[in-house]
Amino acid sequence: MQRAACFLIAAAALKAASTMSWEMNTYQDFLKGRFDGVSLSRDGRLSMAPRLETFFASEQPAVWCLAAAPEGAVYAGTGHRGRVFRIERTGKSSLFWTAGQPEVFALAVDARGTVWAGSSPNGKVYRIEKNGQAKEFFAPGEKYIWALAWAPDGSLFVGTGDQGKVFRVDSRGSGEVYYETGQAHVTALAFDAAGRLLAGTEPNGILYRVLAKDKAFVLHDANLPEIRAIVSAPDGSIYAAALGGGVAGRPGAPASLTGAPQSGMGTPAVSTSITVEAQGPGLDVQPKPDAAKPQPPTAGAPLTAPYSPVIDLSGVEKSAVYRIHPDHTVETLWSSKEENVYDLLLSGGEILLATDGRGRLYRLSPDRKPALIAQTNEGEPMRLLETPGGLLAAGGSAGKVFRLAGESGAAGVYEAPVHDASAVARWGRLNWRAETPGRSRIAFRTRTGNSARPDRTWSDWSEPILDPAQAAVRSPNARYIQWKAEFTGDGAAVPSLESVAIAYLPQNTPPAVRSVHVATIWGASPQAKTPAPAPSSGAAYSITVTDTGDAGPASAGTPTQALTRAASQQIQVTWQAEDSDGDRLVYTLEFRGEDEREWKTLKKDLTENSFTLDGDALADGRYFFRVTASDRLANPPSTAREAELVSAPVLIDGTPPVVTLGAPRAAGGRLEIDVEARDAASAIRRAEYSLNAGPWAPLELLDGVADSPHERFLVRLEGLTPGEHLIVVRAYDASGNAGLAKAVSRQ
Repeated sequence: MQRAACFLIAAAALKAASTMSWEMNTYQDFLKGRFDGVSLSRDGRLSMAPRLETFFASEQPAVWCLAAAPEGAVYAGTGHRGRVFRIERTGKSSLFWTAGQPEVFALAVDARGTVWAGSSPNGKVYRIEKNGQAKEFFAPGEKYIWALAWAPDGSLFVGTGDQGKVFRVDSRGSGEVYYETGQAHVTALAFDAAGRLLAGTEPNGILYRVLAKDKAFVLHDANLPEIRAIVSAPDGSIYAAALGGGVAGRPGAPASLTGAPQSGMGTPAVSTSITVEAQGPGLDVQPKPDAAKPQPPTAGAPLTAPYSPVIDLSGVEKSAVYRIHPDHTVETLWSSKEENVYDLLLSGGEILLATDGRGRLYRLSPDRKPALIAQTNEGEPMRLLETPGGLLAAGGSAGKVFRLAGESGAAGVYEAPVHDASAVARWGRLNWRAETPGRSRIAFRTRTGNSARPDRTWSDWSEPILDPAQAAVRSPNARYIQWKAEFTGDGAAVPSLESVAIAYLPQNTPPAVRSVHVATIWGASPQAKTPAPAPSSGAAYSITVTDTGDAGPASAGTPTQALTRAASQQIQVTWQAEDSDGDRLVYTLEFRGEDEREWKTLKKDLTENSFTLDGDALADGRYFFRVTASDRLANPPSTAREAELVSAPVLIDGTPPVVTLGAPRAAGGRLEIDVEARDAASAIRRAEYSLNAGPWAPLELLDGVADSPHERFLVRLEGLTPGEHLIVVRAYDASGNAGLAKAVSRQ
């Protein structure tokens, strides 16, 4: 026996230049792949699956139900042509009966070998003799016959829809309503160990124990729409499968009959919901008056529910398997957000269940750990049946019956899910841990591509990899990769696979600079010893004097005090940058003037996302700032990447406009003054005046639009009292700088 074991290179956290590893080594990891002749044990080991073969191909669109006869034959009910087939132990089959309706959803065989079939949508129960001759046995007047079950006393119970009734039919074909559930459909019937009737319903997923006519007890109210299957255990426990989470049921059909959308079926699915209330001691559940009632298809038309579109809510629990203990406590044994469970079977203390996950068959051990037995890859297994010749699974949309033999197959293939490396990657080695006893073997192949799903643009499967010493991945560099393992047995020697890993180096993704922002802020004055607070718009300067007017204790005269600026402007450049690989970034900040050709460096090797420079360091004019981001701290020079972004033009204008006033002139009791404002860097935006240090008032612009560095205004004053007056004019440029001038009028 050969045992291959390879160890992985540890990947550093979130570094584009570091080797990464895609590992699969647990049950949940492997469950995401595709199985063909391969099973998955509860402890996460892949090995050869029991041999799965096509036992019967009906050439019909669907096989809905199976029933075993005492002599060993099996009967299969199909749709959408309403046929029943008889299948011998050898697999030889023949058409047994054709119904007058398109669907046969339910079959039952009595102790004498007589077959009973329920047809839909015009629900009727037929008795079919061994020679294939049929006679209508019971017509409940309901649309659908979903389930048939024989009671210990020999009476036949019929589960129907769309009124959710259970009928009891005696040997003469005389029937009565045994219990009205208040639900739309009775989807499953069974008897517990004490011979009491069990009924599963839809759309509220309620499991009933029907104690007597018109009297029932709710064993479990599931949070899923439909109780699909019921199995009774000898110890009094009851197992129930519920499904339909995230799926909207087609009108008039249970949620279990919604399947993958097919071409040409564009009718949207419609969900129905009924609110139930307990009515008295018998818990007679009835819908509220405003509950919506499903509308069935037209009688006589093929039931197309299995092909109606579905509404899939990602992350919502789709199905579950419950165990109701004899003391009525409920235990969830299994649940799934990806698969719907369609049937249950109790075999040797273990639960077998069939799902729509590519036609999967699971074994659930008493400790609730599942194992994947086999996968048909041909539609949904709707019903399970255990026979002396092996386990049978009827494929709902495949129209086939599969048989699972006891011995392992000779070969199998496991196909892993697609892995996304997040960027084009260079592939390393494929490492695995496996057991290959005798001459059994496991061969690996890989393929790669740059589309999320494998298609014709992907590479072909590589040559097989057999030797761990020569396990380099030969597939082309790409973003996505997939591997598969081909198992070959050697008689009783069966190979098994524990873990697989592929090492790869993703292509380093360049960083991205998203934005560059330039703004002015107030900083401390160069003359100030301590930082000053930002000034308000109306108090750019300050001075302090004593109440006597003295400048200080010295008596050497009264000197003129110079007003110092409390703060000076600074230019702050900030930017936003990111790296999808999570690499640490370093920045270079540069600038150039509008009339300059070359970039000048302000600062290199910045690790922060901002930089501040003195506002006086740049003369008035228009400038551009460029930020370059690099991931060289996390990558070698050969693979390091960088990106840059240039800011929008930035106008730096720290010089106020020059304001010139003409001589005041009196005219007809008015005083007028011509005002001229000029700025070297930006346009004049507005001007205002103050009379005798009074409030500011806007000035009239002579050409009507403030759009030029040179503008003319006019001061016009009326009703001035005789005497001396001070007129101060203030003009602002586009950067907010203010230039002032004054004039004195004496009248």
